[in-house]
Amino acid sequence: MKCAEVMQVLSQCELGAVLMEKNTRILALNEMADRLLHGDGKLVGQLLWDVAAPLCEVTERPVYANIFFREYLLRCPSPEVSDLPHHSELVVFRNAENDACHDMLISVLNQISESVVLCDAQGRMYLLNDAAVKMDSIVTFDVLGDNVSDVYHTRDGSELLIPQVIRDRRPRINHRQYYTTKYGKDLDVVSNNYPIIQNGQILGGFAVMEDWSQINDLNRQILDLHDRLLERTAERKSREKSLLSAKYQFKDIIHISSNMNSVLIQCKRVAKSDSSVMIYGETGTGKELLAQSIHNASSRANGPFLAINCAAIPENLLEGILFGTEKGAYTGAERRAGLFEQADNGTLLLDEINSMQISLQSKLLRVLQDGMIRRVGSTSEIHVNVRVLSNINLPPYQAIEEGKLRRDLFYRLGVVNINIPPLRERKEDISLLAKSFILQCNKKLIKNISNIDNAVLSLFHSYDWPGNVRELQHAIEHAMNILPDNCSVITPEYLPTHISASVTPAVVPPEMKKEYHHLSRTVQDIEYRALCDTLRANKGNVTKAAADLGMSRQNLQYRIKRFGIDIQAIKREQL
Repeated sequence: MKCAEVMQVLSQCELGAVLMEKNTRILALNEMADRLLHGDGKLVGQLLWDVAAPLCEVTERPVYANIFFREYLLRCPSPEVSDLPHHSELVVFRNAENDACHDMLISVLNQISESVVLCDAQGRMYLLNDAAVKMDSIVTFDVLGDNVSDVYHTRDGSELLIPQVIRDRRPRINHRQYYTTKYGKDLDVVSNNYPIIQNGQILGGFAVMEDWSQINDLNRQILDLHDRLLERTAERKSREKSLLSAKYQFKDIIHISSNMNSVLIQCKRVAKSDSSVMIYGETGTGKELLAQSIHNASSRANGPFLAINCAAIPENLLEGILFGTEKGAYTGAERRAGLFEQADNGTLLLDEINSMQISLQSKLLRVLQDGMIRRVGSTSEIHVNVRVLSNINLPPYQAIEEGKLRRDLFYRLGVVNINIPPLRERKEDISLLAKSFILQCNKKLIKNISNIDNAVLSLFHSYDWPGNVRELQHAIEHAMNILPDNCSVITPEYLPTHISASVTPAVVPPEMKKEYHHLSRTVQDIEYRALCDTLRANKGNVTKAAADLGMSRQNLQYRIKRFGIDIQAIKREQL
């Protein structure tokens, strides 16, 4: 079809169309474009850049042109035109008021603290806000379109409330329900449930929920604090100030993978006993988080929880820190209780136990056998009642073979052995973990990042994560720190370089890695120059440049963004 015919048809379809020169000067526009742009027939000859700059170029993600109060426009794909004038472009756009309103309301929903779950009229999952993602440990994408009854199951077999309000067209207010997600997380909530009715038609239903278990925990803490305030003596106050409490619980461990779920089931069973537990996991897998959760789920939860990193304390000091000292035991020594005494009736975590000297491990073994400690420099013994948990960052039997862990101590500390899988073995957790870290960093950095680009998720799933969950957390925080304020989605160019450039072949020998990365940087420089030269040759036309480079337009857009190439500057060079 010819240009004039196309523009007329587009207008009949309520689509605006502007024929513009490469410098964005308007040559012609259809009736709908004049109406949407409030042109009053006076736009020909003006620059579209001055009227609605976001419409002047195609972007990977929609960019709204806010023409007037509550009026938004979005660019659309342009049809083929047979007689398009040389050095001109047809820009097609539409009314996007509802789109912008939708995006703003989603942003509002994601900022509120209550969990919101939205379903359509057939009970299919339509939306979870960020609070629901955090509470339920479910990413919307994983359950989108699933029936709500397949995602949540009430523990007493009763019907879920959202299907009820959709069927009965009546709200159900202030109801308490106990349910389990399809990934095995147990929830105790109080919810308000409403049908969504428009012009007599039922469109769906939604629930606004609060985690009642947190409210119960707060109530218990208030009562406990009240009792402790009444009973506490000055000596007890002084002692408790030095205690480290365990803040993490099993519900704080984010996962949907079956192998991590199996670990938690095992840990919840172990928590009920007083047996020693050794937790093995690579660096960054969350060993201390698991140890704190075991303590908080045990009968010792109201007692102290102390942790010490055995690798961070010199050997000559570690013994005194663990067992205490008597005045004069060595130069400058004071009479001081050790961690075992301070952890009496509670839990002591020995982190990186394989870093403790073998000579001190033998002294630790005696405490585990009979519960008696002797302060450094003392001749008397003190009985303590302490549950000992330990962490180790290499396989226990490997530590034994390398002489870093006494075999007899292992049998005492590892009555129960827990192995935390590395992140590369539970990659299905990556999306949920990343979303959770975004929510945390939004509060910490006062940001409003909504999501992660699919290219980033693909990169995350192909990366091996030697630093495990901690490395993923740092990667998200790194990206959010350098992400421009006008961006709301994390894209690959903002990731740490070692992750975004994680295409180093496994066959490269370690001694060649430095040379390889130097070569990689050189290749990137060559690629940058080639992209700029091709874009200049095509006067900033991304579609034509992509064709010359033999890549898709989307692929080229990604590289333009990655290298920070200013398309508008290239176009201005050609004027």
